[in-house]
Amino acid sequence: MGASKSPSSDGETNSVKARTFTYAELLAAMQNFKAENFLGEGGFGKVYKGHLQETDEIVAIKQLDRNGCQGIREFVVEVLTLNMANHPNLVKLIGYCAEGDQRLLVYEFMQLGSLEDHLHDHRPNTKRLDWNTRMRIAAGAAKGLEYLHDKMKPPVIYRDLKCSNILLGEGYYPKLSDFGLAKVGPSGDQTHVSTRVMGTYGYCAPEYAMTGQLTFKSDIYSFGVVLLEIITGRKAIDNRKTGAEQYLVAWARPFFKDRKKFYKMADPALEGQYPVRGLYQALAIAAMCVQEEPSMRPLIADVVSALNYLASQTYDPSRVKGDGEPKSPRATGLI
Repeated sequence: MGASKSPSSDGETNSVKARTFTYAELLAAMQNFKAENFLGEGGFGKVYKGHLQETDEIVAIKQLDRNGCQGIREFVVEVLTLNMANHPNLVKLIGYCAEGDQRLLVYEFMQLGSLEDHLHDHRPNTKRLDWNTRMRIAAGAAKGLEYLHDKMKPPVIYRDLKCSNILLGEGYYPKLSDFGLAKVGPSGDQTHVSTRVMGTYGYCAPEYAMTGQLTFKSDIYSFGVVLLEIITGRKAIDNRKTGAEQYLVAWARPFFKDRKKFYKMADPALEGQYPVRGLYQALAIAAMCVQEEPSMRPLIADVVSALNYLASQTYDPSRVKGDGEPKSPRATGLI
């Protein structure tokens, strides 16, 4: 499996090669695509749970759909991006298979599934996410994005940040996944990267969707949508609703203009169990991230600072009546 790799003090990583698997090894690990091992499906293809006999390791194995919307380029980008990256909030690439026309990726297994599962797929007897867990997930996802933007060399624009790509491990620890659409960010005097519009409708920044001009601030917009989902429990796009109600950002904008209505945006599943000031501050961060004008959106480092603060303010509903958390030192410009 190779030695572990760690970021150097200047943010670079000591890269290590991902392991190469044979198709036969992965077929055995998945028990020949056994139905019980099927975990889900995305633009890349199908994902299966697998057991690597040699290392006695449970993994997730993603198989490229040769007729799918993401192809060989995305496979190569994902391998290269994750092979260079090393951060606790990015999913770990264990290895890959590129044998004949087969393309598979092998990741660490995230046993709690995706953030989307926990926010929108309410299975019987599953615990709903409480406020403290939601803020920890938001802060962790922001740290993963900060690594891509500020620590990776060259810096990377994620381009596909959404709740289904935030995977949860033990203790609801979040990790970003699915880097097939990642792009190296603009360098030198460049302000943007021009590219074919990809990503997921509802999460794409409006200027990117209209012009194909991709910037780091495009990711910030997507993060704002994710943060709104975490706070409100609503989907980025919900076709069961009508008009502006379908679109989370369009639904939220009128509320952003009046702080007195912020409480109406809280996920009903929280059952009022949240700190009022914390809710206001989290929504203020989300509102800044989804600004129409990209230059008005914050840098990811500022978002991380603000969310780290909110995640550190543990809310105890049994101890506090109303908004009883401590007065906040305004450590960042966001809250």
